[in-house]
Amino acid sequence: MNQRLLEEIGRTQRLGILNALKRSRGLSVNELVSKMGMSYMGIKQHCLTLERDGYLDTWRRPQKMGRPEMVYRLTRRAHDLFQADSNRFTLELLQSIHEIHGPNAPEKLLYNLYERKSVALKEKVKGETVTDRARALAKIRDAEGYMSEFKIDEQGPQILECHTPLQNVLDKYPIIGRLEQQMFEQLLGTPVRREETRNSGLYECAFYFLA
Repeated sequence: MNQRLLEEIGRTQRLGILNALKRSRGLSVNELVSKMGMSYMGIKQHCLTLERDGYLDTWRRPQKMGRPEMVYRLTRRAHDLFQADSNRFTLELLQSIHEIHGPNAPEKLLYNLYERKSVALKEKVKGETVTDRARALAKIRDAEGYMSEFKIDEQGPQILECHTPLQNVLDKYPIIGRLEQQMFEQLLGTPVRREETRNSGLYECAFYFLA
């Protein structure tokens, strides 16, 4: 199932909740109310339904004062609701390349793929400064389904991605993480540090750099 199908069957409010949670590390009902502009009971009912169906779970987020706050977050099952550019056939193809050409062949193929992708993106990632190029790259990656945004926080400027359409291939071939980092360095023209975070259904990948 994908998001287009969810929209077609009339679950746009639940889709909005899933998208909001996907771009976060978890949100309370009140935070979702603020983001969605819906009633508390409406949000709560949708979250209970999504939790019942296995797309959400809950955890208690510590507060500076008072009792922990109950927060909803995505489960791993929710990953299938978001864009995926890879599938079982991709993994089978890479496995066949391994069997025909040897154990290093899949990584060589991926390396070549990212080299070509870097060259193609170089024509689109324009800007006089690193920040300008970072904004342009984040916009392109977001359109490709990485749920990407440029931001600056206490750790400095970064491109934060809350999804990867290549999840199953990345799991099998973690070299993709290093190839992405190298691609970002080529496109931004500056050293990049890649940090990946996973927890339950959470996926975050931050690319830190000096602007």
